[in-house]
Amino acid sequence: MASLAEIRAKLKEAEQRGSGERTGGDNSIYPFWNLKEGGESVLRFLPDGNQDNTFFWVERAMIKLPFAGVKGESESKPITVQVPCMEMYGETCPILTEVRAWFKDPALEEMGRKYWKKRSYIFQGFVAEDGLKEEQKPENPIRRFIIGPQIFQLIRSALVDPELEDLPTDFVHGLDFRMKKGSKGGYADYSTSSWSRRERPLNDAEQAAIKQYGLFNLNDFLPKKPSEVELKVMKEMFEASVDGEPFDMERWGQYFKPAGMSAATGDPVKAAPKASAPAAEDSYDDEPAPAAKAAPAAPAQESAGSGDSRAQDILAMIRNRQKQ
Repeated sequence: MASLAEIRAKLKEAEQRGSGERTGGDNSIYPFWNLKEGGESVLRFLPDGNQDNTFFWVERAMIKLPFAGVKGESESKPITVQVPCMEMYGETCPILTEVRAWFKDPALEEMGRKYWKKRSYIFQGFVAEDGLKEEQKPENPIRRFIIGPQIFQLIRSALVDPELEDLPTDFVHGLDFRMKKGSKGGYADYSTSSWSRRERPLNDAEQAAIKQYGLFNLNDFLPKKPSEVELKVMKEMFEASVDGEPFDMERWGQYFKPAGMSAATGDPVKAAPKASAPAAEDSYDDEPAPAAKAAPAAPAQESAGSGDSRAQDILAMIRNRQKQ
């Protein structure tokens, strides 16, 4: 288990880097986002079962590809396909390489945000106080938590506080986290969530559960790294999405599936939990700096197909780079 000093050092290193620039089908994921407004649950985070992980969480980075529908379906509705961002594996992401350049043009910033990576963080631990009053609970009381950037910053802030003497995950001197749900601007807001001021040792039942079930290796709940073939499919889907084409199930369905459709063998994206987190938690963090605003130009006559023209311009830029 990493020490508090090691965690602080890693966080500082990650912050300096950044300044320059799940399995579904069960109920082991605790859906705290289903709390009613004003409700709260008390969570106790546990260390990662992977002792090589300095932190007690893993970061998940996904890219959402919107499509107008599914090819061949006459009444198909708009759908979204999630693909892993290659930066999650410490590699260059071909999609973000293209999208990052869009932020240099104010006219393309909005589209850039649409295709930018969405971060979330996977934790594990106990639900010490269940504000949801769940009727069906898993046999293993060690739950997983999918945490968005807003809540993650609250968790992180305590770790860099010099007055914190022990890890919040310590079995004897650890702290509980009070997850409080509010509302702001019509979206869920968790900004009043906080760490408990008093340490609490794990009780007998919690210690027994750790001994019986062990701790999860959180890496097991990340999407597997795409193969070369899957990476090629991701690029094709990205270009088709930008171009406004429908999702081609016959061409890509064996690798990726739209949300809500069962995954096929070889799908590198594991199914998401049935209840999706609120939109407010699906933030566009770590975006490139926006382009400088140019002086407003004289209004031009836009044709009905101006949006299509912009997509074609972007695709032409992508394909020209691929030929170089």
